[in-house]
Amino acid sequence: MKALLLKELGSDLQYTEAADPVPASDDMVIVELKAAAFNRRDYWITKGMYKGIDSFPIILGSDGCGEYQGKQVVLCPNINWGPGYFPSKDYKILGLEHNGTFAQKVAISKKNIYPKPAHLTIEQAAALPLGGLTAFRALFSRAGLRAGEKVLISGVGGGVALIACQMAIAIGAQVYVSSGSEIKIQKAIELGARGGANYKNQDQMKKLASDIGGFDVVLDSAGGDGFQTLLKMCNTGARVSIYGGTAGNLNNISAPNLFFKQLSILGSTMGSDVEFKKMLEFVHHYNIIPVVDKQLSLENGQEGLNRLESGNQFGKIILNIP
Repeated sequence: MKALLLKELGSDLQYTEAADPVPASDDMVIVELKAAAFNRRDYWITKGMYKGIDSFPIILGSDGCGEYQGKQVVLCPNINWGPGYFPSKDYKILGLEHNGTFAQKVAISKKNIYPKPAHLTIEQAAALPLGGLTAFRALFSRAGLRAGEKVLISGVGGGVALIACQMAIAIGAQVYVSSGSEIKIQKAIELGARGGANYKNQDQMKKLASDIGGFDVVLDSAGGDGFQTLLKMCNTGARVSIYGGTAGNLNNISAPNLFFKQLSILGSTMGSDVEFKKMLEFVHHYNIIPVVDKQLSLENGQEGLNRLESGNQFGKIILNIP
């Protein structure tokens, strides 16, 4: 089969022939892939920022849509989440240790195969799994977002933040966004967000919180020094759901701000198999269509990784698989 291979850390992805996948157990099957999508995770893996890279070459990719037994299907990227609310100690994500979706075929557990939402194209469905699951858990399972609440979604334009923005708008929350790009803020407003602020401008951030009366829920993927600003923008009893740390550790957090406001900081990673099914039902019910930034052929996959590194994308970068 054709595949994109990462042959060593820091190298470009190579479009080449690779061995067909072989099911490792009786519950695994082969899915013929038609489209896949990049996540920020794929970029960090190439830089050696994830554990579990102990042999090469590997096939990255956690998001995919394809065909199984003549039907169009979307793949849940969970491996060994387990039966509980939190992941098991053996939990992994498709695309590291287990070869992923940047190929014509993938071996995956049959229980991870779901019917493609009928209102989505193959490319739109491929954009959904990892980002949709992460956003759904962070917003609803962890932060408990409700209709009418004011929510700030930071870093809009990235896959998780953008689908979270769409989900929050769908249920009737008052959605605001932040970004380092005025263009991305405006695009989010065109999707239905009420407003936004540039996180590079602290005065803008403070003014946004002041103008709307503070936030009930905050969704963040950056952490770093800017996290303290987000906490200051919260109302009493607010819930802050954090699912990434691209800006580094949480520094200089004011303890009095936390306990006087009775804030909750909630870590969130991916979501359970049950939540994946609920997320698909949610997307179908509200007719949510993931935003696609760009489509590329599989052989031009490195171009997608380069665009992801630049941070200029608004939505998901899709690979069309021959």
